[in-house]
Amino acid sequence: MINQKGGVGKTTTAINLGASLASYGQKILVIDMDPQANATSSIGLDKNEIKKGTYEVLIGSAPISPQIIRNNEFHISILPSSPALSGAEIELIDFDHRESLLKNAIDQIAVQYDYIIIDCPPSLSLLTINALVAAKDGVIIPVQCEYLALEGLGQLTSTINQVKKTFPSVNVRGVVLTMFDGRTRLAIDVVNEVRKFFPDKVFESIIPRSIRLAEAPSYGQPINFYSKESNACKAYNELAKEILIQDGIQISS
Repeated sequence: MINQKGGVGKTTTAINLGASLASYGQKILVIDMDPQANATSSIGLDKNEIKKGTYEVLIGSAPISPQIIRNNEFHISILPSSPALSGAEIELIDFDHRESLLKNAIDQIAVQYDYIIIDCPPSLSLLTINALVAAKDGVIIPVQCEYLALEGLGQLTSTINQVKKTFPSVNVRGVVLTMFDGRTRLAIDVVNEVRKFFPDKVFESIIPRSIRLAEAPSYGQPINFYSKESNACKAYNELAKEILIQDGIQISS
């Protein structure tokens, strides 16, 4: 999940799309690449108690597999983040092949999962570049259905295209429209503008603005556990089904 703007639903989508895909029988790993560690907190982990996670994997002081935490209740696994990751940006400058550190780590365990979802920080940083390079099957961009939603998307696509010159496999898988309020003309206008900006790349499933969805992280639960009858849960389930159908995967349960 990538967008340099904050508050657009990157972490929310990473966790809830992952949980929805897991509910359809997929083996899911979420990688928290954000020093704020909101994805880590969103499934009930205390980021301040994480001993080793994304940071240690990136700098090479710990292998990836032992740091992955499995949540058997939600049926998803996570490589957690912690505040220590905030120092990685400076430390990694002198590393050889520093843009590929995450990819190299993921290559060691990728066969164990059907989908690996990377939650990026709200910036176009070296951490984000690592995520782009590792996301060989495509980048998903959440876009908030509000004024100025398109701000910075040109810069983001330019960055993706720049990375693509060195790593040709990088591409935009799709755009997820989030925080949609169908009662407002503005939200509908934003949807239409985003579809013009990314022709044939916008998912049909649209995530509504939802109090339940906003509450769920504070309880350390994905929406399909916190409020499975909510419209937001249904929307993420539809998004998961859309992705599975695109990938030619038969949907179970």
